[in-house]
This record gives sequence, structure tokens and C-alpha cells, in this order.
Amino acid sequence: MADKTKIAVVFGTRPEAIKMSPLVLELKKYSEFDVKTIVTAQHRQMLDQVLDLFEIKPDYDLNLMRENQNLWELTSSILLGTKEVFEKAKPDIVLVHGDTTTAFAASLSAFYAKIKVGHVEAGLRTFDKYYPYPEEMNRVFADYITDYYFAPTDRAVQNLINEKCKKENIYKTGNTVIDALLWTVKNKEQNLDFLNLDKNLRTILITSHRRENFGKPLENICDSILELVKNNKDIQVVYPVHLNPNVRSTVNKKLKGQERIILTEPLDYAPFASLMKKSHLILTDSGGVQEEAPSLGIPVLVLRDETERPEAIEFGGVKLVGTNKEKIISTVQELLDNEETYTKMSAAVNPYGDGTACAQIANILLGK
Repeated sequence: MADKTKIAVVFGTRPEAIKMSPLVLELKKYSEFDVKTIVTAQHRQMLDQVLDLFEIKPDYDLNLMRENQNLWELTSSILLGTKEVFEKAKPDIVLVHGDTTTAFAASLSAFYAKIKVGHVEAGLRTFDKYYPYPEEMNRVFADYITDYYFAPTDRAVQNLINEKCKKENIYKTGNTVIDALLWTVKNKEQNLDFLNLDKNLRTILITSHRRENFGKPLENICDSILELVKNNKDIQVVYPVHLNPNVRSTVNKKLKGQERIILTEPLDYAPFASLMKKSHLILTDSGGVQEEAPSLGIPVLVLRDETERPEAIEFGGVKLVGTNKEKIISTVQELLDNEETYTKMSAAVNPYGDGTACAQIANILLGK
């Protein structure tokens, strides 16, 4: 019997966990693989919620989250922590995801150990090294180390080709987040009574947490929400507020106690997916939500000036509005008032795949 291929799947944040958990479950179906899960716990509480949802118990938990930890400390901790694990587990390939510090540092650690790297969600770019920061350079660095590129879209594939990555190692698979979303909506739909939503009102879901939106940009977002609620008596806003104090202080100051604005703690992935499904419209600066919501037929307005996910904009399901108060208000109002505009966005095809990305990645690693 041939030796099993040892695969180490490394992730540390909630978005990574959402996108990598279905891949872990898929890889474990195959007798040809020996799969070990390594979590850095770059996000502790939010990570654990997703692990519980998918019933994954990590083989190695580095538990690296520290209060007010900076990027230097986090990167060095991941390098040293994964070095120790790689020496014990001796994987043949390390799989990382996306654009986090975990992805970059774990791929660098694997390179130092001369272990092959597979990058899930490879090839995304804004071509601005400080936007988003540090995510843009995290994914660029990871891609220059990578041996297997699992790119979600044609554009991501072309970005990698343009950067002289080996064509024979680039695979278009779609995005594993669609696998995660469709599985969750099908198997884990949640009761949202705890939010006390008014069923007679249209729900707008808001998420914003990125560093570049701290301060004045987030204040603009909050001010636009206030005005929209004031001018539209038939809407309600739900805002799961990120744990970062830079987010919470601004949002609570501006929006707490306001009529028809529901501020809640960050939601577990299953209720969040159910809330997305029930929403009329979503405003977000999250990368994952840009990919997920079009699969549910929900228009998305992106609260950023640039996005590394332009495909959904081109396909029509997503619009870039930035953090300009007037632009946010006018774009939302158009979608609230114009049924034709709304229907066109909600009917757009999702370019990020059909929910088979994990199976495709498994087959590639099997050599099929």
C-alpha cells in the first residue's frame, strides 16, 4: 500500500476557518490523505465558533491570539509555532488560505522547511500594497512561495500568469466559501428570533471591520445609515459589530439606541448565513460577503474604494460605493426605490463558483 500524502491545513481567523473547514471535511473523505489541521487562533473566539459548526477538532492549536498584538509579534509567533509543528507532523504539503498574516507566515515557514505549499484563493490583487493593509502583500508573498495555486476565478488565474507563476501549477477551482455557504444554509439554517426583526420591514445588513475604515470612514458609514433609516420608514438595519475597539467605539457612539437599528454581537457563521439569506440588501467591507451574497441573490454594496474581487462587480451583483456618505445614501436609495435596478443585481450570476471547489482541490491533489 502506498504511503498516504500528509496534508497540513493551516488557518487562524474566522474567514479562513469558514473557507477551509469544508476543504478539511472533503480531504478527510479520501484514504489517500492523512490530514492534520493546524490553527494559529489569530482570532480565538470567532475561530472557535466556526470549528464547532463544522465539528472540526484541530490537531494542533497554537493559540497565538494576544491583546493588542502587533503584526511583528504575530508573524514571528506563527513562524516559530508552525516550525515546531512541521517538525513533528512532517507534512508533504501545507495548505494556506487567502490573505491573512497566518497565510503568509505559515507559507514562509513551510518554505523554510522545504515543504510544498498550496494556496487556496490564490491570485487576488488590488495592485496597491497598502490597500488593503496588510492583506495585499500577505497574498502576494504567499503566491511567490506557492507550489499549487487554487485560484477562484479567471481573473485570479490571469493575475498569476502575468506574475510569471507556473501555468501548469495554476488551477481554477471556484471559491471554497461557496461550498461553505451552501452547506451551512442547507444543513444549519437558524432561527433569528433573538434579533426581534420586524417581518414587515426590509432588512439591510451591515458589516464593517477593516483597518482602512477606522475613524472618519466608519463615521461616514454610520451617518449614512442614520439618514437612510430616517428617510425610509420601511427598513431596519442589523449591524453585527466587530470586536475590535476601533469599530465598537465609533458604532456604539453613532448608532446605539437608534430606532430600527439593531446592533448585535458578532454572529456565529450559521446565523449570519441565515441573516444574509433573509436580507434585502447588504453593505460590507468584507471580502467573503462579496463572494457569498450573490449566491443567495442578495445585492451587495462594498464599503471600500478598491476591491480585489472585481468579478462580481463585472457580473452585476456587487457595486463599489466606498465610504462617501452621499454615494452610499444615493446607491442604497436607488435599490430601495427602483425595482428594476434591484432585480438586475439580485439576478446576477455568481462568478465565484458552484460549490464544488473543495472536491476539485481534492482531485488535483490526488493527481486526477
